[in-house]
Amino acid sequence: MSRLDMFKNKNSRQRNTFLGRKTNFGIDLNLGRKHKPDYWIPIICFLLVMIGIIVVYSITPALKLTTGLSPGYYISRQILATILSIIAFLFTALIPLYFWVDKRNWIVIVAIATTFLAIILPVNPAYPAHRWVRFGGISFQSIEIFKFAVVIWLAYFFAKAIKDRTITDFKKTFKPLIILLVLTGVVVAIIQSDLGSMGVLFAMLVIMGFVAGLPLKKIMVIFGFLIIGLIISIVIFPYRIARIETYLHPQSNCQSAAGYQACQALIAVGSGGLSGLGLGHSVQAYGYEPEASNDSIFAIYAESFGFLGSIILVGLFFILFYKFIKIADSLNNDFARLLVIGILAWLSVQTVINIGAMVGLLPLKGITLPFVSYGGTSVIFSAAAVGLVFQISGYTSSKKSINPKRGINEGMFNRRRVGGSHNSDINNSLNIEKN
Repeated sequence: MSRLDMFKNKNSRQRNTFLGRKTNFGIDLNLGRKHKPDYWIPIICFLLVMIGIIVVYSITPALKLTTGLSPGYYISRQILATILSIIAFLFTALIPLYFWVDKRNWIVIVAIATTFLAIILPVNPAYPAHRWVRFGGISFQSIEIFKFAVVIWLAYFFAKAIKDRTITDFKKTFKPLIILLVLTGVVVAIIQSDLGSMGVLFAMLVIMGFVAGLPLKKIMVIFGFLIIGLIISIVIFPYRIARIETYLHPQSNCQSAAGYQACQALIAVGSGGLSGLGLGHSVQAYGYEPEASNDSIFAIYAESFGFLGSIILVGLFFILFYKFIKIADSLNNDFARLLVIGILAWLSVQTVINIGAMVGLLPLKGITLPFVSYGGTSVIFSAAAVGLVFQISGYTSSKKSINPKRGINEGMFNRRRVGGSHNSDINNSLNIEKN
């Protein structure tokens, strides 16, 4: 037996002994040899968080006038959320992946419980949707916990399907996904009236399934269920029909309740010009732009820093997501790769939905801009997700997997596991022989 085989067997034995008991995770959790992680990931996220703090602080006088709250209310809560997000990041970055695999079902149970609480607890008249769990002065959005739980569960589910060669099996793979999609759609899109978050969850499922090798015909069937669910969720809520009309004819609906925020967002972005009005000189934050500190924070940022500042902000997101892609493309472990892809889908789609709505490219949705928007739950669980990616970035390999049929190095999406034909053991053996 070679020294490399001995190292892999030792690593495998260590991962099968968890908290003093024998545990069979059902998937391969051998990530390989650890090296220095990508420290640019937390640096970029910290820069995004600081941008959010600066923008929230700059519009504090406007928020005081419009809400009547104390000047330090928003900024103090945002700083507290930042501290908690750093703790969440460190926790997920330092706790080994096999802990999250072992506790995946408990994490899902907690997510379901918090979602149930959000549905049954009384709502705030100012925010009548059943999205928040409130205890006294503490409140959090259950959907952020749900996203974190779903991305871990889906990564395990697809990794297990790859290992067991059931990725094309209807009963074992496709049927559970359809049930998950339907139940989630009813709860999130209809009961909680959060169509934007449902879009993020759907993107996570489809993109992770595509990378895992879910057949394209089955993916198209999932798209069919999405279209049906989307039509139903729009028809039963008149305000969503009004938002679609506003999206198609923005100028004719600016005075309506459905179109007011979208029009004011366009005014804010346009008012910024090339270099912006300057920090602390926002006009739209003074009661014109609803949700100036959270959902509409990109519009306020563009008003303050202009087109050039917006390019810098979008560029930071682009660099962060590009790093996620490079990390996923350099992993030889199915669970780790799918987890990174799921988190990439989560944060990137949410970013596109938020910014797209603010510049008029997408219909308006009440969804936060990751790391930048005011709101503790979003910042904390986004940081927790990035902590997992940061940990995984310390196990990348410079050698990409080899397609056993073609015998060439390929990118992640080109070596998609179509028909479940991929065999990670063959790939690993080929890599060993090549080295």
